[in-house]
Amino acid sequence: MSKRQSRNRQQRQKSQGRQTTPCNVSERRRDSGGRPAGAFRQRGAQSGQRSNLFYAHDEWYEPSDSDVIQLYRKDPGVGFMHPVSLEEVIDRVEQLPARYRQNVEVIELSSMTRKRSLFPCYGMQWGPNVYLYPIEESLVETYTRPPRPEQVIEAKMFGGVWTQDGKLWKLSWTEHALRDFYLNNVLIHEIGHVNDTRNRNQNARERYADWFAIEYGYRASRGRR
Repeated sequence: MSKRQSRNRQQRQKSQGRQTTPCNVSERRRDSGGRPAGAFRQRGAQSGQRSNLFYAHDEWYEPSDSDVIQLYRKDPGVGFMHPVSLEEVIDRVEQLPARYRQNVEVIELSSMTRKRSLFPCYGMQWGPNVYLYPIEESLVETYTRPPRPEQVIEAKMFGGVWTQDGKLWKLSWTEHALRDFYLNNVLIHEIGHVNDTRNRNQNARERYADWFAIEYGYRASRGRR
């Protein structure tokens, strides 16, 4: 066990943090429970301070100069689960090149709050912090419109299966597939956002994070780099 892992695990039970000025927000949004199309699963920061404040996470952490990534785990909420553990998260982060780990300060397994349930997301990046959100205990997500082709391809890459149920579409996972998706896609995508200090246009930021997740998440996890 590395020094960072040891110190991180000692800190993982911390649950309080002070607010700080938000910047560079981006979230991996999804729709569950048959929500309207406006909440359909997608990634992307919201433009403007008003939108950012709405999508902002409920708890923020002050920046620090520590080289240790702080880990926090919140209760997922009734009917929800965290697909990954803190140990799995930090072990996966340790596999990244050091230059990509050093900019990450906090990783939190977050709760499903009432506000977040309106526009749920898999994960979010805010400044140097990464938040991973819980998913339904049933391992089945319900959508109000058919998935886009790229969403079908992405889910298939990680073992997710799309099916149609009347006017609804369902995305079903196994525990193994969902763990793979979070560790090698959602987590790495958001860390890509943390490390993107060049792009300011949101579309460009999303393209970079998508590339980062493929290069350092999907391909790396399958030995294809």
